[in-house]
Amino acid sequence: MGFLPVTREECEERGWQQPDFVFITGDGYIDHPSFGTAIISRVLENRGYKVAILAQPDWSRKEDFMRFGRPRLGFLINGGNVDSMVNHYSVFKHKRRTDAYSPGGVSGKRPNRAVIVYSNRAREAYKDVPIIIGGIEASLRRLGHYDYWEDSVRRSVLLDAKADILIYGMGEKAIVEVAEALDSGIEARDVSWIRGTCVKARELYMDEDTRLLPDFQAVSSSKQSYAESFAIQYENNDYVTAKRLAEPYGENLYLVQNPPQPPLDTQELDDVYSLPYEGTYHPMYEEAGGIPAIREVEFSIISSRGCFGGCAFCALTFHQGRQVRSRSRESILREGQKLTSLPGFKGYIHDVGGPTANFRGPACQKQVTKGVCAHKDCLYPQPCSQLEVDHREYLEILRGLRGLDGVKKVFIRSGIRFDYLLADSNEDFLRELCQHHVSGMLKVAPEHISDQVLSYMHKPPKEVFEAFSRKYKKINQQLGLKQYLIPYLISSHPGSRLEDAVELAVFLQDNGFVPDQVQDFYPTPGTLATCMYYTELDPLTMKKVYVAKSLQEKRMQRALIHFNKPENRELVREALVKAGRQDLMAKLLGGSGKARADFRKNQSGGGGQRQLGRSRNEKNSQSARDSKTLKNGEKSRNKRS
Repeated sequence: MGFLPVTREECEERGWQQPDFVFITGDGYIDHPSFGTAIISRVLENRGYKVAILAQPDWSRKEDFMRFGRPRLGFLINGGNVDSMVNHYSVFKHKRRTDAYSPGGVSGKRPNRAVIVYSNRAREAYKDVPIIIGGIEASLRRLGHYDYWEDSVRRSVLLDAKADILIYGMGEKAIVEVAEALDSGIEARDVSWIRGTCVKARELYMDEDTRLLPDFQAVSSSKQSYAESFAIQYENNDYVTAKRLAEPYGENLYLVQNPPQPPLDTQELDDVYSLPYEGTYHPMYEEAGGIPAIREVEFSIISSRGCFGGCAFCALTFHQGRQVRSRSRESILREGQKLTSLPGFKGYIHDVGGPTANFRGPACQKQVTKGVCAHKDCLYPQPCSQLEVDHREYLEILRGLRGLDGVKKVFIRSGIRFDYLLADSNEDFLRELCQHHVSGMLKVAPEHISDQVLSYMHKPPKEVFEAFSRKYKKINQQLGLKQYLIPYLISSHPGSRLEDAVELAVFLQDNGFVPDQVQDFYPTPGTLATCMYYTELDPLTMKKVYVAKSLQEKRMQRALIHFNKPENRELVREALVKAGRQDLMAKLLGGSGKARADFRKNQSGGGGQRQLGRSRNEKNSQSARDSKTLKNGEKSRNKRS
């Protein structure tokens, strides 16, 4: 069927007098189901709506927003696969030099706070055309939220964007309902009942299914009120149990969040991923060298959505939800077969997964009818007694993909939840994982090693990672393989003191680690950890949380993880003195050469238990690493819309 129109001439070639929707996005146009723009536009097309794509318009003037003329039903606007502020700035607020979602990887193709800027320009172009905003940027900023870059609480993006409707979460069902309502002649301001949307209201009808949040004045001036509001939001994020939430803004104005949409079931997911995507970026970007983000996902398969892992630093709870749903084996194998016929396919499927590769369904059947537990995690502090642990279906899918003609290797790069894997008494999955799906290195995410910090992260204690490491090493030795673990680490997470960072450094030194990929905690909208960072309270208990906020301490905590680097010696020395651990000076500052020698020795002996580093193919995934904290993220690291 070809790409959707990107010019008025292409609309006319299709015989369109005007598009039903103009889809404005901060990314370059990639027609691949790892990108929300592609999914939503194809879902609407499948329902008979005409959708034109306005990718990375010139936001300095309204004329570019008039490229297709007046859309019949409305503008659809997102900031791209990653929040535009995360896309532009590192955690230390340095401007990024590249943009993986733009042609040629060139930065500066979208504005800061893209959803707001695009919406305001669209309103200038056609004052009375409905504006519907969505995607990760709108989804995670749907209510009053802490903004790291301004270090203040901002009001709902729906208000600042002057849009009519905000769609949050995975928007396939909500956008179809919104489109049908608008197509039937209902005014956008009256489309107020659809699940998975936020709307503005001048009057509020209170009933037993509505919860009133603290008003914006309170959450923007009182950290305790902010934490209390977040806790209510956190408890009302499941489609079975969630109440309608209302955030007052004074002068009879309310931001109303309707309950979430149910997640797509298996057949619905199969249908979405069978739509006629072109699978790559638009050819208009060839001269610029294409769009780098496609490299992460071009030969990968999205198998699931949602995550019951519950990591405090991850926004999946607020965007995709805690209930996991997956595509069928048949659908995944059909896509695998399709990949083998693509130009450039060399026999390697780079990933089969989602937010967490080895989650295939709800954590327990109770979730399906009664919803997820509001005050209990599935895996933290230990796996729930009701948790259903089963890797058999996922294993059968991997076996099926391995058996396809033209497939040499199937990798799993979206991450394995090792505590869930350990809960499985059947070792078949881990054995076949090591034998067939690891290219020398398996990435897992312990994130830290201090049990205190891990508790704030809602991650399993250190001993669980150590047990998995031993088991992984043992199975690889039985198979006669030398394969390593790639643990990801986060520095300066809420709850992490210098003493905890020192503990992590000692662990790394004792075990011969030379860490490479480390993410300093990035306070992005929509995460439990960001609420802790801003309020210095755990919103679920209202207890105080230590937060490293000074730039110098953040640098020291990160330097301790990279204690082996000569350029970090003075920061490590300063950190050890401040922590009162001068006794470790010789151990950690005995010379980077010794640390590297110890690391090489550990690898060469006993099958090489673990390694911190990145393969050649993984070095381009830093933007995906940032997306995970948002978890778009959808992903590059998450690899989903």
